Formats: sequence, structure tokens, C-alpha cells
Amino acid sequence: MRPGAVVALASASVCLLGATPGCGPAPLPARMADTGGGTQLITAEAPGTDATSGTVTWWDLRDGQWVRAGSAPARFGAKGLVEGGAREQGTNTTPTGLYDLPFGFGIKPAPGGTRVEYRTVKESSWWCEDVDSAAYNRWADPLPADCRASESEQLSSYRTQYAYGLVIGFNYDRPVRGRGAGIFLHVNGKAATAGCVSVPEDATQRILKWAGPGAHIAIGTTDGATAITRY
Repeated sequence: MRPGAVVALASASVCLLGATPGCGPAPLPARMADTGGGTQLITAEAPGTDATSGTVTWWDLRDGQWVRAGSAPARFGAKGLVEGGAREQGTNTTPTGLYDLPFGFGIKPAPGGTRVEYRTVKESSWWCEDVDSAAYNRWADPLPADCRASESEQLSSYRTQYAYGLVIGFNYDRPVRGRGAGIFLHVNGKAATAGCVSVPEDATQRILKWAGPGAHIAIGTTDGATAITRY
């Protein structure tokens, strides 16, 4: 074999291994405008705003390079995805954007190795979604007097979906009333969600064991106005 051919073959092998910059598309986080500034990122990507399914991938930043730590099929809102700043409550849409992950929760005990704050769901645990309540878009245990049960979620009622979950910080720090409440990364139910991101139970467990304080999630589409690379 000619020496040049040997060099070309070796270079091709290195490219296949992803060891050489420029040999292929950069990892998704490396193509994003913002990843939250930490070393862990979850990307939840859909093919378009009308999609109800896509992919969740979790990434680690190691020695300046983003490395995929895991991936799973995902479900989104029954009415697709919409820009987070324009979302309206009750529309069954998943908000796009870059968000923190305030804490984990679940009906089942925290998976071994979980490092994020984890709250155990009890019969008295609710997520207040009443726009007139001071506890709007907050965990409530017990339900406050000013928060109507008919406008909220009793978390223990969703034994499959809320076996494990992570709160997505959409509309959380400074809630805008009517924009939406109770957006989580949780276990799959029977179909699309009411606006959350869901993955299989084993993937939810893996994410909880992987995630540390400071992890973020970016939700978006492959292209267009809600392209995940904007965030």
C-alpha cells in the first residue's frame, strides 16, 4: 500500500472515532449559543413545532469537549412545542428555551447516587397551578387555602408519570400568571404530555443519577424560529 494511502486510512479511522476536530458536525451543545454555563446539559430536541416526539440526550463537558452521556426517545406536548415566552397555560404545548432544573421529585425513592435535591411525593403533595394563588407554579405540601385543587395537580395521582421527575425551571423564578405551571421532565405516560417532556422510566432514573446541581435543559427543534441552537 502506498504511504499516502496509509495516512488517509489512519486519518479516516481517527475521524470515525471523533478524535479530530473538523471531521464531522460538532456535538449539539457545541453548536448552541448558550448551555447555561455549567458542565452538564440535557437537550430535548423535536423535528418541528408540531411534533409530539423526539430525543432527549444528556451531555457532560469534559476537558473542553461535550461528550454524550446518554440518550432516550422523548415525548412532548400533545399540541407540539411553542416559544416559552409566548406560551399560554392549558394549551398542551411544551415550552422551548433553556432552563435550570430546580429539584427532583418522585413517588418512588430517589435512585441510588442521586445528587440533586429530591422531594418524596406524599398524598399531601401538590403542584399549585391556580393563577390566583400566591403559590402559583410551586410545590405545595399541603395545598394552601388560596390554591384551588381543581386548578392544581395532586402529584400522587400520577403514579406512573411521577414515579420519578425533575422540575424544569420554566416560568419558575418569577412566574408570569397564565404562562404555565408544572412543566417537568418525567416518566412516560400512555401518550403525548400536557406540556412536559417525558422519557422511559429507566432513562429518568439514569438522568437523576447523572445530574448534579447546576445542570440545565434546552428544549427546541432542529431548525426554524425555535431551533435548539438558539439557546
